[in-house]
Amino acid sequence: MDSFRDKLIPVTSILAGVMVVWYIMAVILNAPFQRDLDRRAGETPDVVEFIGKTMSQPKPTLPAPHQVAVNFFENTFLRKITSNRSLVYNAWVTLSSTLLGFAFGTALGIVIAVGIVHVATLDRSLMPWIIASQTIPILAVAPMIIVVLAAVGVTGLIPKALISTYLSFFPVAVGMVKGLRSPELTHLDLMYTYNASPSQTFWKLRVPASVPFLFTSMKVAVAASLVGAIVGELPTGAVAGIGAKLLAGAYYSQTIDIWSALVAGSVVAALLVMVVGIAGRIVDRAMGGRPA
Repeated sequence: MDSFRDKLIPVTSILAGVMVVWYIMAVILNAPFQRDLDRRAGETPDVVEFIGKTMSQPKPTLPAPHQVAVNFFENTFLRKITSNRSLVYNAWVTLSSTLLGFAFGTALGIVIAVGIVHVATLDRSLMPWIIASQTIPILAVAPMIIVVLAAVGVTGLIPKALISTYLSFFPVAVGMVKGLRSPELTHLDLMYTYNASPSQTFWKLRVPASVPFLFTSMKVAVAASLVGAIVGELPTGAVAGIGAKLLAGAYYSQTIDIWSALVAGSVVAALLVMVVGIAGRIVDRAMGGRPA
């Protein structure tokens, strides 16, 4: 109970501070347009009424938190799941490519990590290129992937999943390399003393030692995979998905819809990270780990 309280109070305090700053910025950023509207209408509202108007504009520069909350609630719970305006439907479209890309990225990262740990040539030649690949902006890579795959007839879910793979394999590869190399020299010497083969050392020592590193890196990877899926929807002209909602909101200046879609993406990311964390704890207990 004390641990829960220790976590709840800081998070709640930060959230309350963010809300206060958000409301203040909404009034400041929406004020110029509201003054122009009042001047054209010949109105002179008092301070309280003016502040209320800045936080109730249909297309504000920065929507107030309650406007985003109302929009999120309506598009999540008051619309049919099959509706194109439903955030649940759009989140599912993005989630499908996220999960596929995350699966590809995790598998690719593990394979690369195993190769780097066991082949010295790959460690010296491949690792620098892996690091350099992450310096290229994903907004520049995504259109190229979409165009190249479309030229060979590959469209739909796969291109978006590959963009997610591009972002998600890196943290898994780095985390697994660290995990596979985490056993101490004394442990490796002990396996050598037992006359263990390289494969036995790998499966009985290196892999169990790498599991905590793997799931920690997977938390980062799954969030990055979601970002990749959203970015992948932008150059494809997708009609569904969180990225499509962001594009539609930008085209029609529906800033409230944009922020609502961003909140939906944040909720999906939080749920994915939580699921990976739960899976990590289950695997840790199954392997005989003790709770901290």
